[in-house]
Amino acid sequence: MISPLVIDTFLLDYSLGHVLLFGLVVSLLGAAPLKSQKVIASILAVFGVIFLMSPYTTMPPIFILLGIPLILVGTLLWTMAR
Repeated sequence: MISPLVIDTFLLDYSLGHVLLFGLVVSLLGAAPLKSQKVIASILAVFGVIFLMSPYTTMPPIFILLGIPLILVGTLLWTMAR
């Protein structure tokens, strides 16, 4: 059985930005078989808003700035989708 101390020391290396980035990648991989540009665009835009709205004290500033291009790419993909 793994002790909680081992799990805690493993998780201390990661911030909220890493968790959100992992969620973005998993969501994109889950939506890839659908082959829908609108679904992928909405995922990118929603995660961009989540990155921008998350508290800046819980993650490095680079993850907050990642939200701006995600919103822009998401809206461009939504506009170009059929």
